[in-house]
Amino acid sequence: MNPAGVTPASDACHTLDELTHEHFDRAVFTARVPGRAAVHAAPAMPLATTTEEKLHARGIDALYTHQATAIDALRAGTSIVVASGTASGKSLCYQVPIVESVVGHTGDTALVVYPTKALAQDQLRSFRQWLLPELVAATYDGDTSPDDRTWARANANVLLTNPEMLHAGILPSHARWATFLMRLRYVVIDELHTLRGLFGSHVAHVLRRLRRLCALYGASPTFCFTSATIGNPAALASALCGLPVDAVSDDGAPRAERGFAVWQRPLLDEHSGVRASANVETAMLLARFVEEGHQSLAFTRSRRGAELVAAQARAMIAAVARPDGMAGGPVPDVAAYRAGYLAEERRALEARLADGSLGGIVATSALELGIDIGSLDAVVLNGFPGTLASMRQQIGRAGRGTRRAAAVLVTGDDQLDQWYARHPRELLDRPAEAAVVNPTNPFVARAQIACAAHELPLAHDDDQWFGDALDDAVRELVLDDKLKPRGDRMYWMGRHPPARDVGLRSGSSAELELVDEMGNLIGTVDASRAFQVAHPGAIYLHQGRQYRVTELHAEALHAVLEPADDADEYTQPREETDIQVVTDEREVSLGAGHAHLGTVTVTHRLVAYQRRRASTNEVFEVVPLDFPPRELVTRACWYTLPLSTLTGHGVDPSRVVGAVHAAEHALIGLLPLFAICDRWDVGGVSMALHPHTGMPTIFVYDGYPGGAGIAELAFAEVARHVEAAHELVRDCPCDDGCPSCVQ
Repeated sequence: MNPAGVTPASDACHTLDELTHEHFDRAVFTARVPGRAAVHAAPAMPLATTTEEKLHARGIDALYTHQATAIDALRAGTSIVVASGTASGKSLCYQVPIVESVVGHTGDTALVVYPTKALAQDQLRSFRQWLLPELVAATYDGDTSPDDRTWARANANVLLTNPEMLHAGILPSHARWATFLMRLRYVVIDELHTLRGLFGSHVAHVLRRLRRLCALYGASPTFCFTSATIGNPAALASALCGLPVDAVSDDGAPRAERGFAVWQRPLLDEHSGVRASANVETAMLLARFVEEGHQSLAFTRSRRGAELVAAQARAMIAAVARPDGMAGGPVPDVAAYRAGYLAEERRALEARLADGSLGGIVATSALELGIDIGSLDAVVLNGFPGTLASMRQQIGRAGRGTRRAAAVLVTGDDQLDQWYARHPRELLDRPAEAAVVNPTNPFVARAQIACAAHELPLAHDDDQWFGDALDDAVRELVLDDKLKPRGDRMYWMGRHPPARDVGLRSGSSAELELVDEMGNLIGTVDASRAFQVAHPGAIYLHQGRQYRVTELHAEALHAVLEPADDADEYTQPREETDIQVVTDEREVSLGAGHAHLGTVTVTHRLVAYQRRRASTNEVFEVVPLDFPPRELVTRACWYTLPLSTLTGHGVDPSRVVGAVHAAEHALIGLLPLFAICDRWDVGGVSMALHPHTGMPTIFVYDGYPGGAGIAELAFAEVARHVEAAHELVRDCPCDDGCPSCVQ
């Protein structure tokens, strides 16, 4: 169905051609990504008759090559990772073996883990489309009612959940799941590429805890991971589950031709480097696609961005549809979709997108993943999403049918965006990044081993699951009176189950509730971000409505908001950061300076927030804040350069602080080219004279307690990293530094 009944005059590729012709100065790069025909194959052992009949009923008469290869491997008990493009039919790779297992009356069960609740709900519909009474699929997540949870434990043989629920809801209560676990044959981990950094390091331990409990009940499940194309799928999957994993990457799925453009925003001031609003450009492109009958999706980097772009696109569409203000026919609708929405809001938006009644949607990465929302015609990216894997996953949401599709990347101010604007061919040709996890992170290992001890007393042979991290974690937990020895085992002695205090994505599992003055729930934010986004006076956006925070009760985990729709403002927190070197472990020469690797302690203080006019970005008030400091012990790569070198090259001593701070921004902005991370995974601090080094110093540190391996990768690529940052600053057209290079 086309949006609001609009009949497209042509495909989205044609609309993109018109846009690039009309705005030739903004479309700095265009390309056609060619389509390809399908390549089919049959499994080595024929499918069961019932399975073939059900596939035919769903219009599937043949399997793609990667599907046949995956089915053969899983049937044989080989753990695999299927790494293929968006909409390549990865779900059939594991659904077929699961269906055959269930229909075979063997009593087998399957656990399917998705990174988001939305994806689990979508795949529940997919499993139920098999229409097999023997297949009893159910979701088990934070949106599942107590009665439905009880029913799922008693009846489901295919359980769809997410890492958080597996971690805090299923494994700590494994006795209730004994029958399910003893029969567990397949474990599916969907969207593998999302499991990196701190999140992936935690999930690696959660999967080891799962395997440990399965062994207790006599099961040894086979794992199937699915992923967008990344650089090291088998290595990452193996690091996550602790088993050998084979890669299935021969993608046999067809792909529609796609037009691709890189959109550089107009330069408003060439001296300062200021460019036009990325939100407005994204809204304009989205509105144009929707107006011409192409159901479209725009991705933004932030919740606020999703709300703003959706509102602007709606206004643009309404202005074109009814220029005289008179009521007319139906106007295609555009909505925002992001984390923090209530479950019923998310389900309603997903349904409207799937049935075509929604012309466009503006989403955060919550919709990057493989939710089946039909055949979208166009995707607009508001800024480079941080990694090539994510970008290719996002633009792959368009072109699921045979009709030509379109994708546009609107470059942001960030240094990485502007580097790609100057090297746009790299977006299509550069190999996808490898992802990193660090299960040996002591902060992660200790927390997860505590959870394992609560589930089942620890024994010496548990090092088969947790490796060398086990001994140190046990020692610390004993000293903290959380573990007590009895015989040759260690027993949990904490007052309550530890899993509820261990957040997989942030280190904290707590959520702060945002309520209105009557106590009605508006939304939620991670408690670790409470001071940044929910401090008194902060402006918060939700579903197009604007609120102001009047009270923050951090310990009680709630904040009170009041409507502020008429306020022409937004707020930005201001922090002060200090950093101390704990260990200086490695050092290499780098021109006249040196690069170092080690452990640091970072101290953050939220000291104020700015009130800015939304219409002009003008700062009209700075309001002081008084919150306790927060400490982060993590890993860092830092750069030192003698002061005499800087002054000898013409840097006035009074400008050294600004110079090193500018270099810090350039280095952080380009780190994802080399260290395989998102920009927001790292932080930076620079000083003209650091107490430890005694000279100008730039620190680039892991944003996670204990580190996620990013600092080590930065140190390994230090020469190429610094060279790229130098090229970025040298070639930027601004006079004194701008958002595209050092601001």
